[in-house]
Amino acid sequence: MFESFFPRPKLFFLSAVVYAVIVGLLWSLAAEDLRGLVGLGGVVDDNNPVIGLGHFATDEFLFFYIYTGLATLAFAGFWFTYAPHKWQLWSILGTALILFSTYYSVQVSVAINNWRRPFFDQVQFALSGEGDVSAGDLYGLIGVFFEIAMVWVIVFVLTRFFVSHYVFRWRTAMNDFYMSQWDEVRGIEGASQRVQEDTMKFAEITEDLGGSIVDAVMTLIAFLPILLTLSQHVSTLPIVGDIPSPLFTAAILWSVFGTGLLAAVGIRLPGLHFRNQRVEAAYRKELVYGEDDGARARPPTVMELFGNVRRNYFKLYFHYMYFNIARSLYIQADNIFVYFIMVPTIAAGQITFGLLQQILSAFSQVSNSFQFLVNSWTRIVELLSIYKRLASFEKAMRGEELTGIELEMVGRPAE
Repeated sequence: MFESFFPRPKLFFLSAVVYAVIVGLLWSLAAEDLRGLVGLGGVVDDNNPVIGLGHFATDEFLFFYIYTGLATLAFAGFWFTYAPHKWQLWSILGTALILFSTYYSVQVSVAINNWRRPFFDQVQFALSGEGDVSAGDLYGLIGVFFEIAMVWVIVFVLTRFFVSHYVFRWRTAMNDFYMSQWDEVRGIEGASQRVQEDTMKFAEITEDLGGSIVDAVMTLIAFLPILLTLSQHVSTLPIVGDIPSPLFTAAILWSVFGTGLLAAVGIRLPGLHFRNQRVEAAYRKELVYGEDDGARARPPTVMELFGNVRRNYFKLYFHYMYFNIARSLYIQADNIFVYFIMVPTIAAGQITFGLLQQILSAFSQVSNSFQFLVNSWTRIVELLSIYKRLASFEKAMRGEELTGIELEMVGRPAE
């Protein structure tokens, strides 16, 4: 799955994580000094952010482009030299481009979040009659929103287009890798299904799920500092009272609770999906043999095989029932949770309507990112099942011993 597309996968991913941490720490500790060295030392005011397209042209952003580009080229240059790979342009530079474009898309959300405060404050002043707000002022801010939104549309469309090609290249790499050894693996039960169906599903789910998890991580990187800044406007929470960084703390604890709840109640689902492929494959295989051999696919055998399919699906339905109960209850509670914790602040009149909208948006971004497992658990289960099947298939390819549930997915090579 990975060695077909990435150079020396274990070492590559380990080095990528370590390198990202080092680059991130250097940015956190020395970015301001480094910006000054290249003449981009403008002061950033978190309480008065730039509104509109200027958000993407601040000194901090311009230096971020330079810093990210140089760090990426250094990392890619090392791997191009150390372990040249057929797919290195897509697997290394393509991955870096996806990460950058996803972060840029998240920054568009940050720009929209910054826009919310002045716009809704103007709305509040206009409705209360306390300020001199004209229709032109409101139309002007709406125009700024459309400018930002158009950037999001362009970035989103181009990113999805590139990701689709990226993932299909990955599928191509896996297909080429498996087919290069077809004479050795064709005798493994289910080989054709692993090569065609599972690589296709792996590509589809990776495109969907991979993009979501990258977006979630980038959103956290962008919005956690914003939520920390906004926490200074909220001092008291219901039940617990005054705590440090209340919005930040509440978002993390609530999301961890939801993630732990869904992981606990859905713990059996990956194994059931894994077995589901076994019983479906056995049933399908008997039917295929029955097309050419009248002695195969007879009623007793077919009824037994389909009975296995039915039992496994009924188990899935049962376990998904209580999983969906827990997931639905949590999602409905999540819709009102941020309003619940904001009640003391709203009742005391400590914030404006615009600031409330900014807090609601930032909290939602952070909370939804932490709740990635909650929102994507079904797809994660499916991907885990596919990963297990392909991992078992690759073990059989290498002649390694299979254990436990792996024996249910890959038969012995035909003699």
